[in-house]
Amino acid sequence: MPTYEYRCGKCGYEFELFQRMNDPAIRDCPECKTKNSVVKMIGGGAGIIFKGSGFYETDYKKSKRNNDNANCKSCPAKDNACPKNNK
Repeated sequence: MPTYEYRCGKCGYEFELFQRMNDPAIRDCPECKTKNSVVKMIGGGAGIIFKGSGFYETDYKKSKRNNDNANCKSCPAKDNACPKNNK
């Protein structure tokens, strides 16, 4: 369930509410008790949070593409401009 941010248009009180996506939006301010004064703010969302053990760099396969340039005899530089890598 997402967390929604709300702001009262009258008193400026801002608060967050953890609710289901299909729940109706809050309209009444819990601080000043004004009816129909609260609006839902647009949030930027949250990033992914990795908690706990088990997240290691070795868990993900490294791309072999970057190592192909080291063995390429036709490339003047060891960068991603190798024609073999642009297939």
